[in-house]
Amino acid sequence: MKSKFNFKQRNKSIQGLRLFKDALPTKAKKIIKRKGEIYSKTLDNWKYLVGDDFFIHSYPKGFKKTLSKGKSLIVMVKHGYEVDLEYSKKDIIDKINYFFGTTVVENIIIKSFEEINDNKLVKKKQYVTKNRFSKKIYNIKNENLKNSLLELSRVFKKKWKNYYY
Repeated sequence: MKSKFNFKQRNKSIQGLRLFKDALPTKAKKIIKRKGEIYSKTLDNWKYLVGDDFFIHSYPKGFKKTLSKGKSLIVMVKHGYEVDLEYSKKDIIDKINYFFGTTVVENIIIKSFEEINDNKLVKKKQYVTKNRFSKKIYNIKNENLKNSLLELSRVFKKKWKNYYY
């Protein structure tokens, strides 16, 4: 590869294929790195930050910066647990800010979602490979490929059956 001088971002760059992160402007990279790092650490440590009770019923959706409320964390909560989370907002904000060492969150925005009925989901997932793809699998001429796809469908059905029962 041939080196060439590029004065817009770096002193030297390489012609040819580049990584996506190298194509971004340096200011944009700093913003993405800072906000992405905070969100990923929040997501990784969510159980520690909110406790076992809220960990099961909620998850962080993202961060939002507004002029009136400052930095806000958007939390998705199952319907029926909003009030409990509302009362413990201050504790969660304090834990998150203590965890990062700076004021990362000033407010929590609560959005609720409905829980999916698991029985309907089980019936759909259990027969997905059988009904939808069985004709296509049996029409494959390559025996090795056909056998491996059939085995994959058996494993898939076992996994979903064990997951929900």
